[in-house]
Amino acid sequence: MFGRKKAAIAQLQQENALLRQEMQRLGAMDVFQVQQERAAVTQQVQEQRARFESERAALAAQQAVQQKQFDALSAAIVQTNDALLLQEVGVYAYRHVLADAEAYKRELEDIKQRMTSMVKQKTAVRGSESFHYNNSLAKGRKFVGDLSKLMLRAYNAEAENCVRILRAGNLASAIKRLETSVRIIEKLGVMAAIQISPGYHALRIRELELTADYLAKKQEEREAQREERARLREEQKAMEDYRREQARLLKEKTHYQNAIAALRAKGDLRGLAELEVKLAEIEAALRGVEERQANIRAGYVYVISNLGAFGDQVVKIGMTRRLEPMDRVRELGDASVPFRFDVHALFFSQDAVSLENELHRKLADRRLNKVNLRREFFRTTPAEVKALLHQLAGNLLDYTDEAEAPEYRQSIAKTGPAQHLPSSAASA
Repeated sequence: MFGRKKAAIAQLQQENALLRQEMQRLGAMDVFQVQQERAAVTQQVQEQRARFESERAALAAQQAVQQKQFDALSAAIVQTNDALLLQEVGVYAYRHVLADAEAYKRELEDIKQRMTSMVKQKTAVRGSESFHYNNSLAKGRKFVGDLSKLMLRAYNAEAENCVRILRAGNLASAIKRLETSVRIIEKLGVMAAIQISPGYHALRIRELELTADYLAKKQEEREAQREERARLREEQKAMEDYRREQARLLKEKTHYQNAIAALRAKGDLRGLAELEVKLAEIEAALRGVEERQANIRAGYVYVISNLGAFGDQVVKIGMTRRLEPMDRVRELGDASVPFRFDVHALFFSQDAVSLENELHRKLADRRLNKVNLRREFFRTTPAEVKALLHQLAGNLLDYTDEAEAPEYRQSIAKTGPAQHLPSSAASA
């Protein structure tokens, strides 16, 4: 401590001596010298400030030039990554809403006729009327005409290529590509004032929009037809079930009627009573089948899941009119999925259509596929669906909360969960 204190005292004495020397120097200077030194210091500060402002202005100007170059390059870039574009646009938005794909085809034919008319009338591309070539106006006009045809041909080739590779999600990139083509042609033909007519270009843009709409509508109609065919197949299978069950019951009814007639002829009243009870049960079952056959809204609402394929937070909620609803569940668990579906509920309702629609409505924000509503998969748990069914349909006689998933559980026991477990189940 004594050593550090001694060193601090020595340092203070040294600083004191330096301050005394500076005070003596300043005291020795007269007023004029002090003013001169202050003016020199002030001038140095002003020069440094001016240099700083000049450098800052130059840097700002350089940044402005670089930003302008960047904007120009960005405008020239055409995004062609279809997967990225499709993710960005989400659900397709129609530019021109028409009834069906055929209406779009008719509109496209009209566009093509109007474009052909503009080409024939030589209004699709414009050029200078006063351009001279070798001091000749006639040669200049011929040169402009030939170059205009070449430019229009290049533009049309680019437009046709845009139409050819068009998808519903990359319309914006196709339009941008065509806009770039217009600017390049105008730049190349600046000496002869050659440019694509705005009216013709507008028709080409409309052609792209209608083509994108046509492709989207065609896909939508194709999907609707596929789903309608699947619905009709399901209805046909249900009707076949009804007819087979009806034929079986009618056969049994005839058998019991003959037996009752024989017992009545013998006077066997005890046996007659037993057979009449059985006959009444058969007739009731027959009436039930006929009512189910006539009531197209009656059926089973099913809640199923596939732990190995989709994880523990995805369920499918559908409806079937089959007499044996498990036939439909087994069909859904065919070779298209790695494991069979587990059944959480098979609930019969006289208005299964309304019950299914209400469940779908309450879980609308949980849909996995928000574009095709016929894909009835929802990101929810069987327990949540069970609560909704209780709310809408009352008491449930049978409901399974946990998926058994025997094949999946045996598979992960052999190879480990990392190779089988879906992401939704892995994160749970």
